[in-house]
Amino acid sequence: MALEVKQIPILSDNYCYLLRDPVSGVVAVIDPGESLPILREASSCDWKITHILLTHHHHDHIGGVAEIKAATGATVIGPARERQKISQLDHALEGGQQLVFGSETAEIFSVPGHTLGHIAFWFKKSALLFSGDSLFALGCGRLFEGTAEMMWQSLQQYLSLPEETLVCCAHEYTLSNARFALSIDPENPALIQRAEEIERLRQDKLPTIPSRLGDEFATNPFLRPGDPKIRKILAMSQASDEEVFTEIRHRKDNF
Repeated sequence: MALEVKQIPILSDNYCYLLRDPVSGVVAVIDPGESLPILREASSCDWKITHILLTHHHHDHIGGVAEIKAATGATVIGPARERQKISQLDHALEGGQQLVFGSETAEIFSVPGHTLGHIAFWFKKSALLFSGDSLFALGCGRLFEGTAEMMWQSLQQYLSLPEETLVCCAHEYTLSNARFALSIDPENPALIQRAEEIERLRQDKLPTIPSRLGDEFATNPFLRPGDPKIRKILAMSQASDEEVFTEIRHRKDNF
């Protein structure tokens, strides 16, 4: 049986997730930037939170940890390389390790770039990727601590995952990401169609998340620095993928 997921909007543009294994009944909250909406939602559906999973140390991802842990006794699990920045951490994970969660197992990816210790959780059986602020719908995270080289190496790990994987990222940035993507990939029919749908969803105040990884492969410029049309727009036909990625990230930062 697939994991059950509830997506909860918090703060100004964050999403956190409640995740329940229907076989064992264990429940995780992922990246709780605040506590009240999460505790309220868990109570309303009678889900007892047993785990708190963290992708990185930024406050909008961990701000609710202490209160949720105090209220539920949940085990806090997060990146080993950010142990000193997450005081409530009970169990630390490195990329390449696995996390047993009820009847499922998550693969842990080390994805530095946004922060140096950032990790992501991939639940293969349920085809769910909790990417935090590494991969967004039509985007990727800003380089607050790492380098473009790091981020490109991190994102390449996702290229081998199945297209049906759902990307459960942590922010509603898709509309601005789509407008930027069109500026460097204006003739991509899949992107044009997707951008129109994103405009409709946001006009109706509906989420654009999660996204399908196959759609990211086709439309997200940060996963496609080798695309000849993007390279032509950037006048970088002979550059390396890493150099093109770096230029895309630079242009998005100044868009």
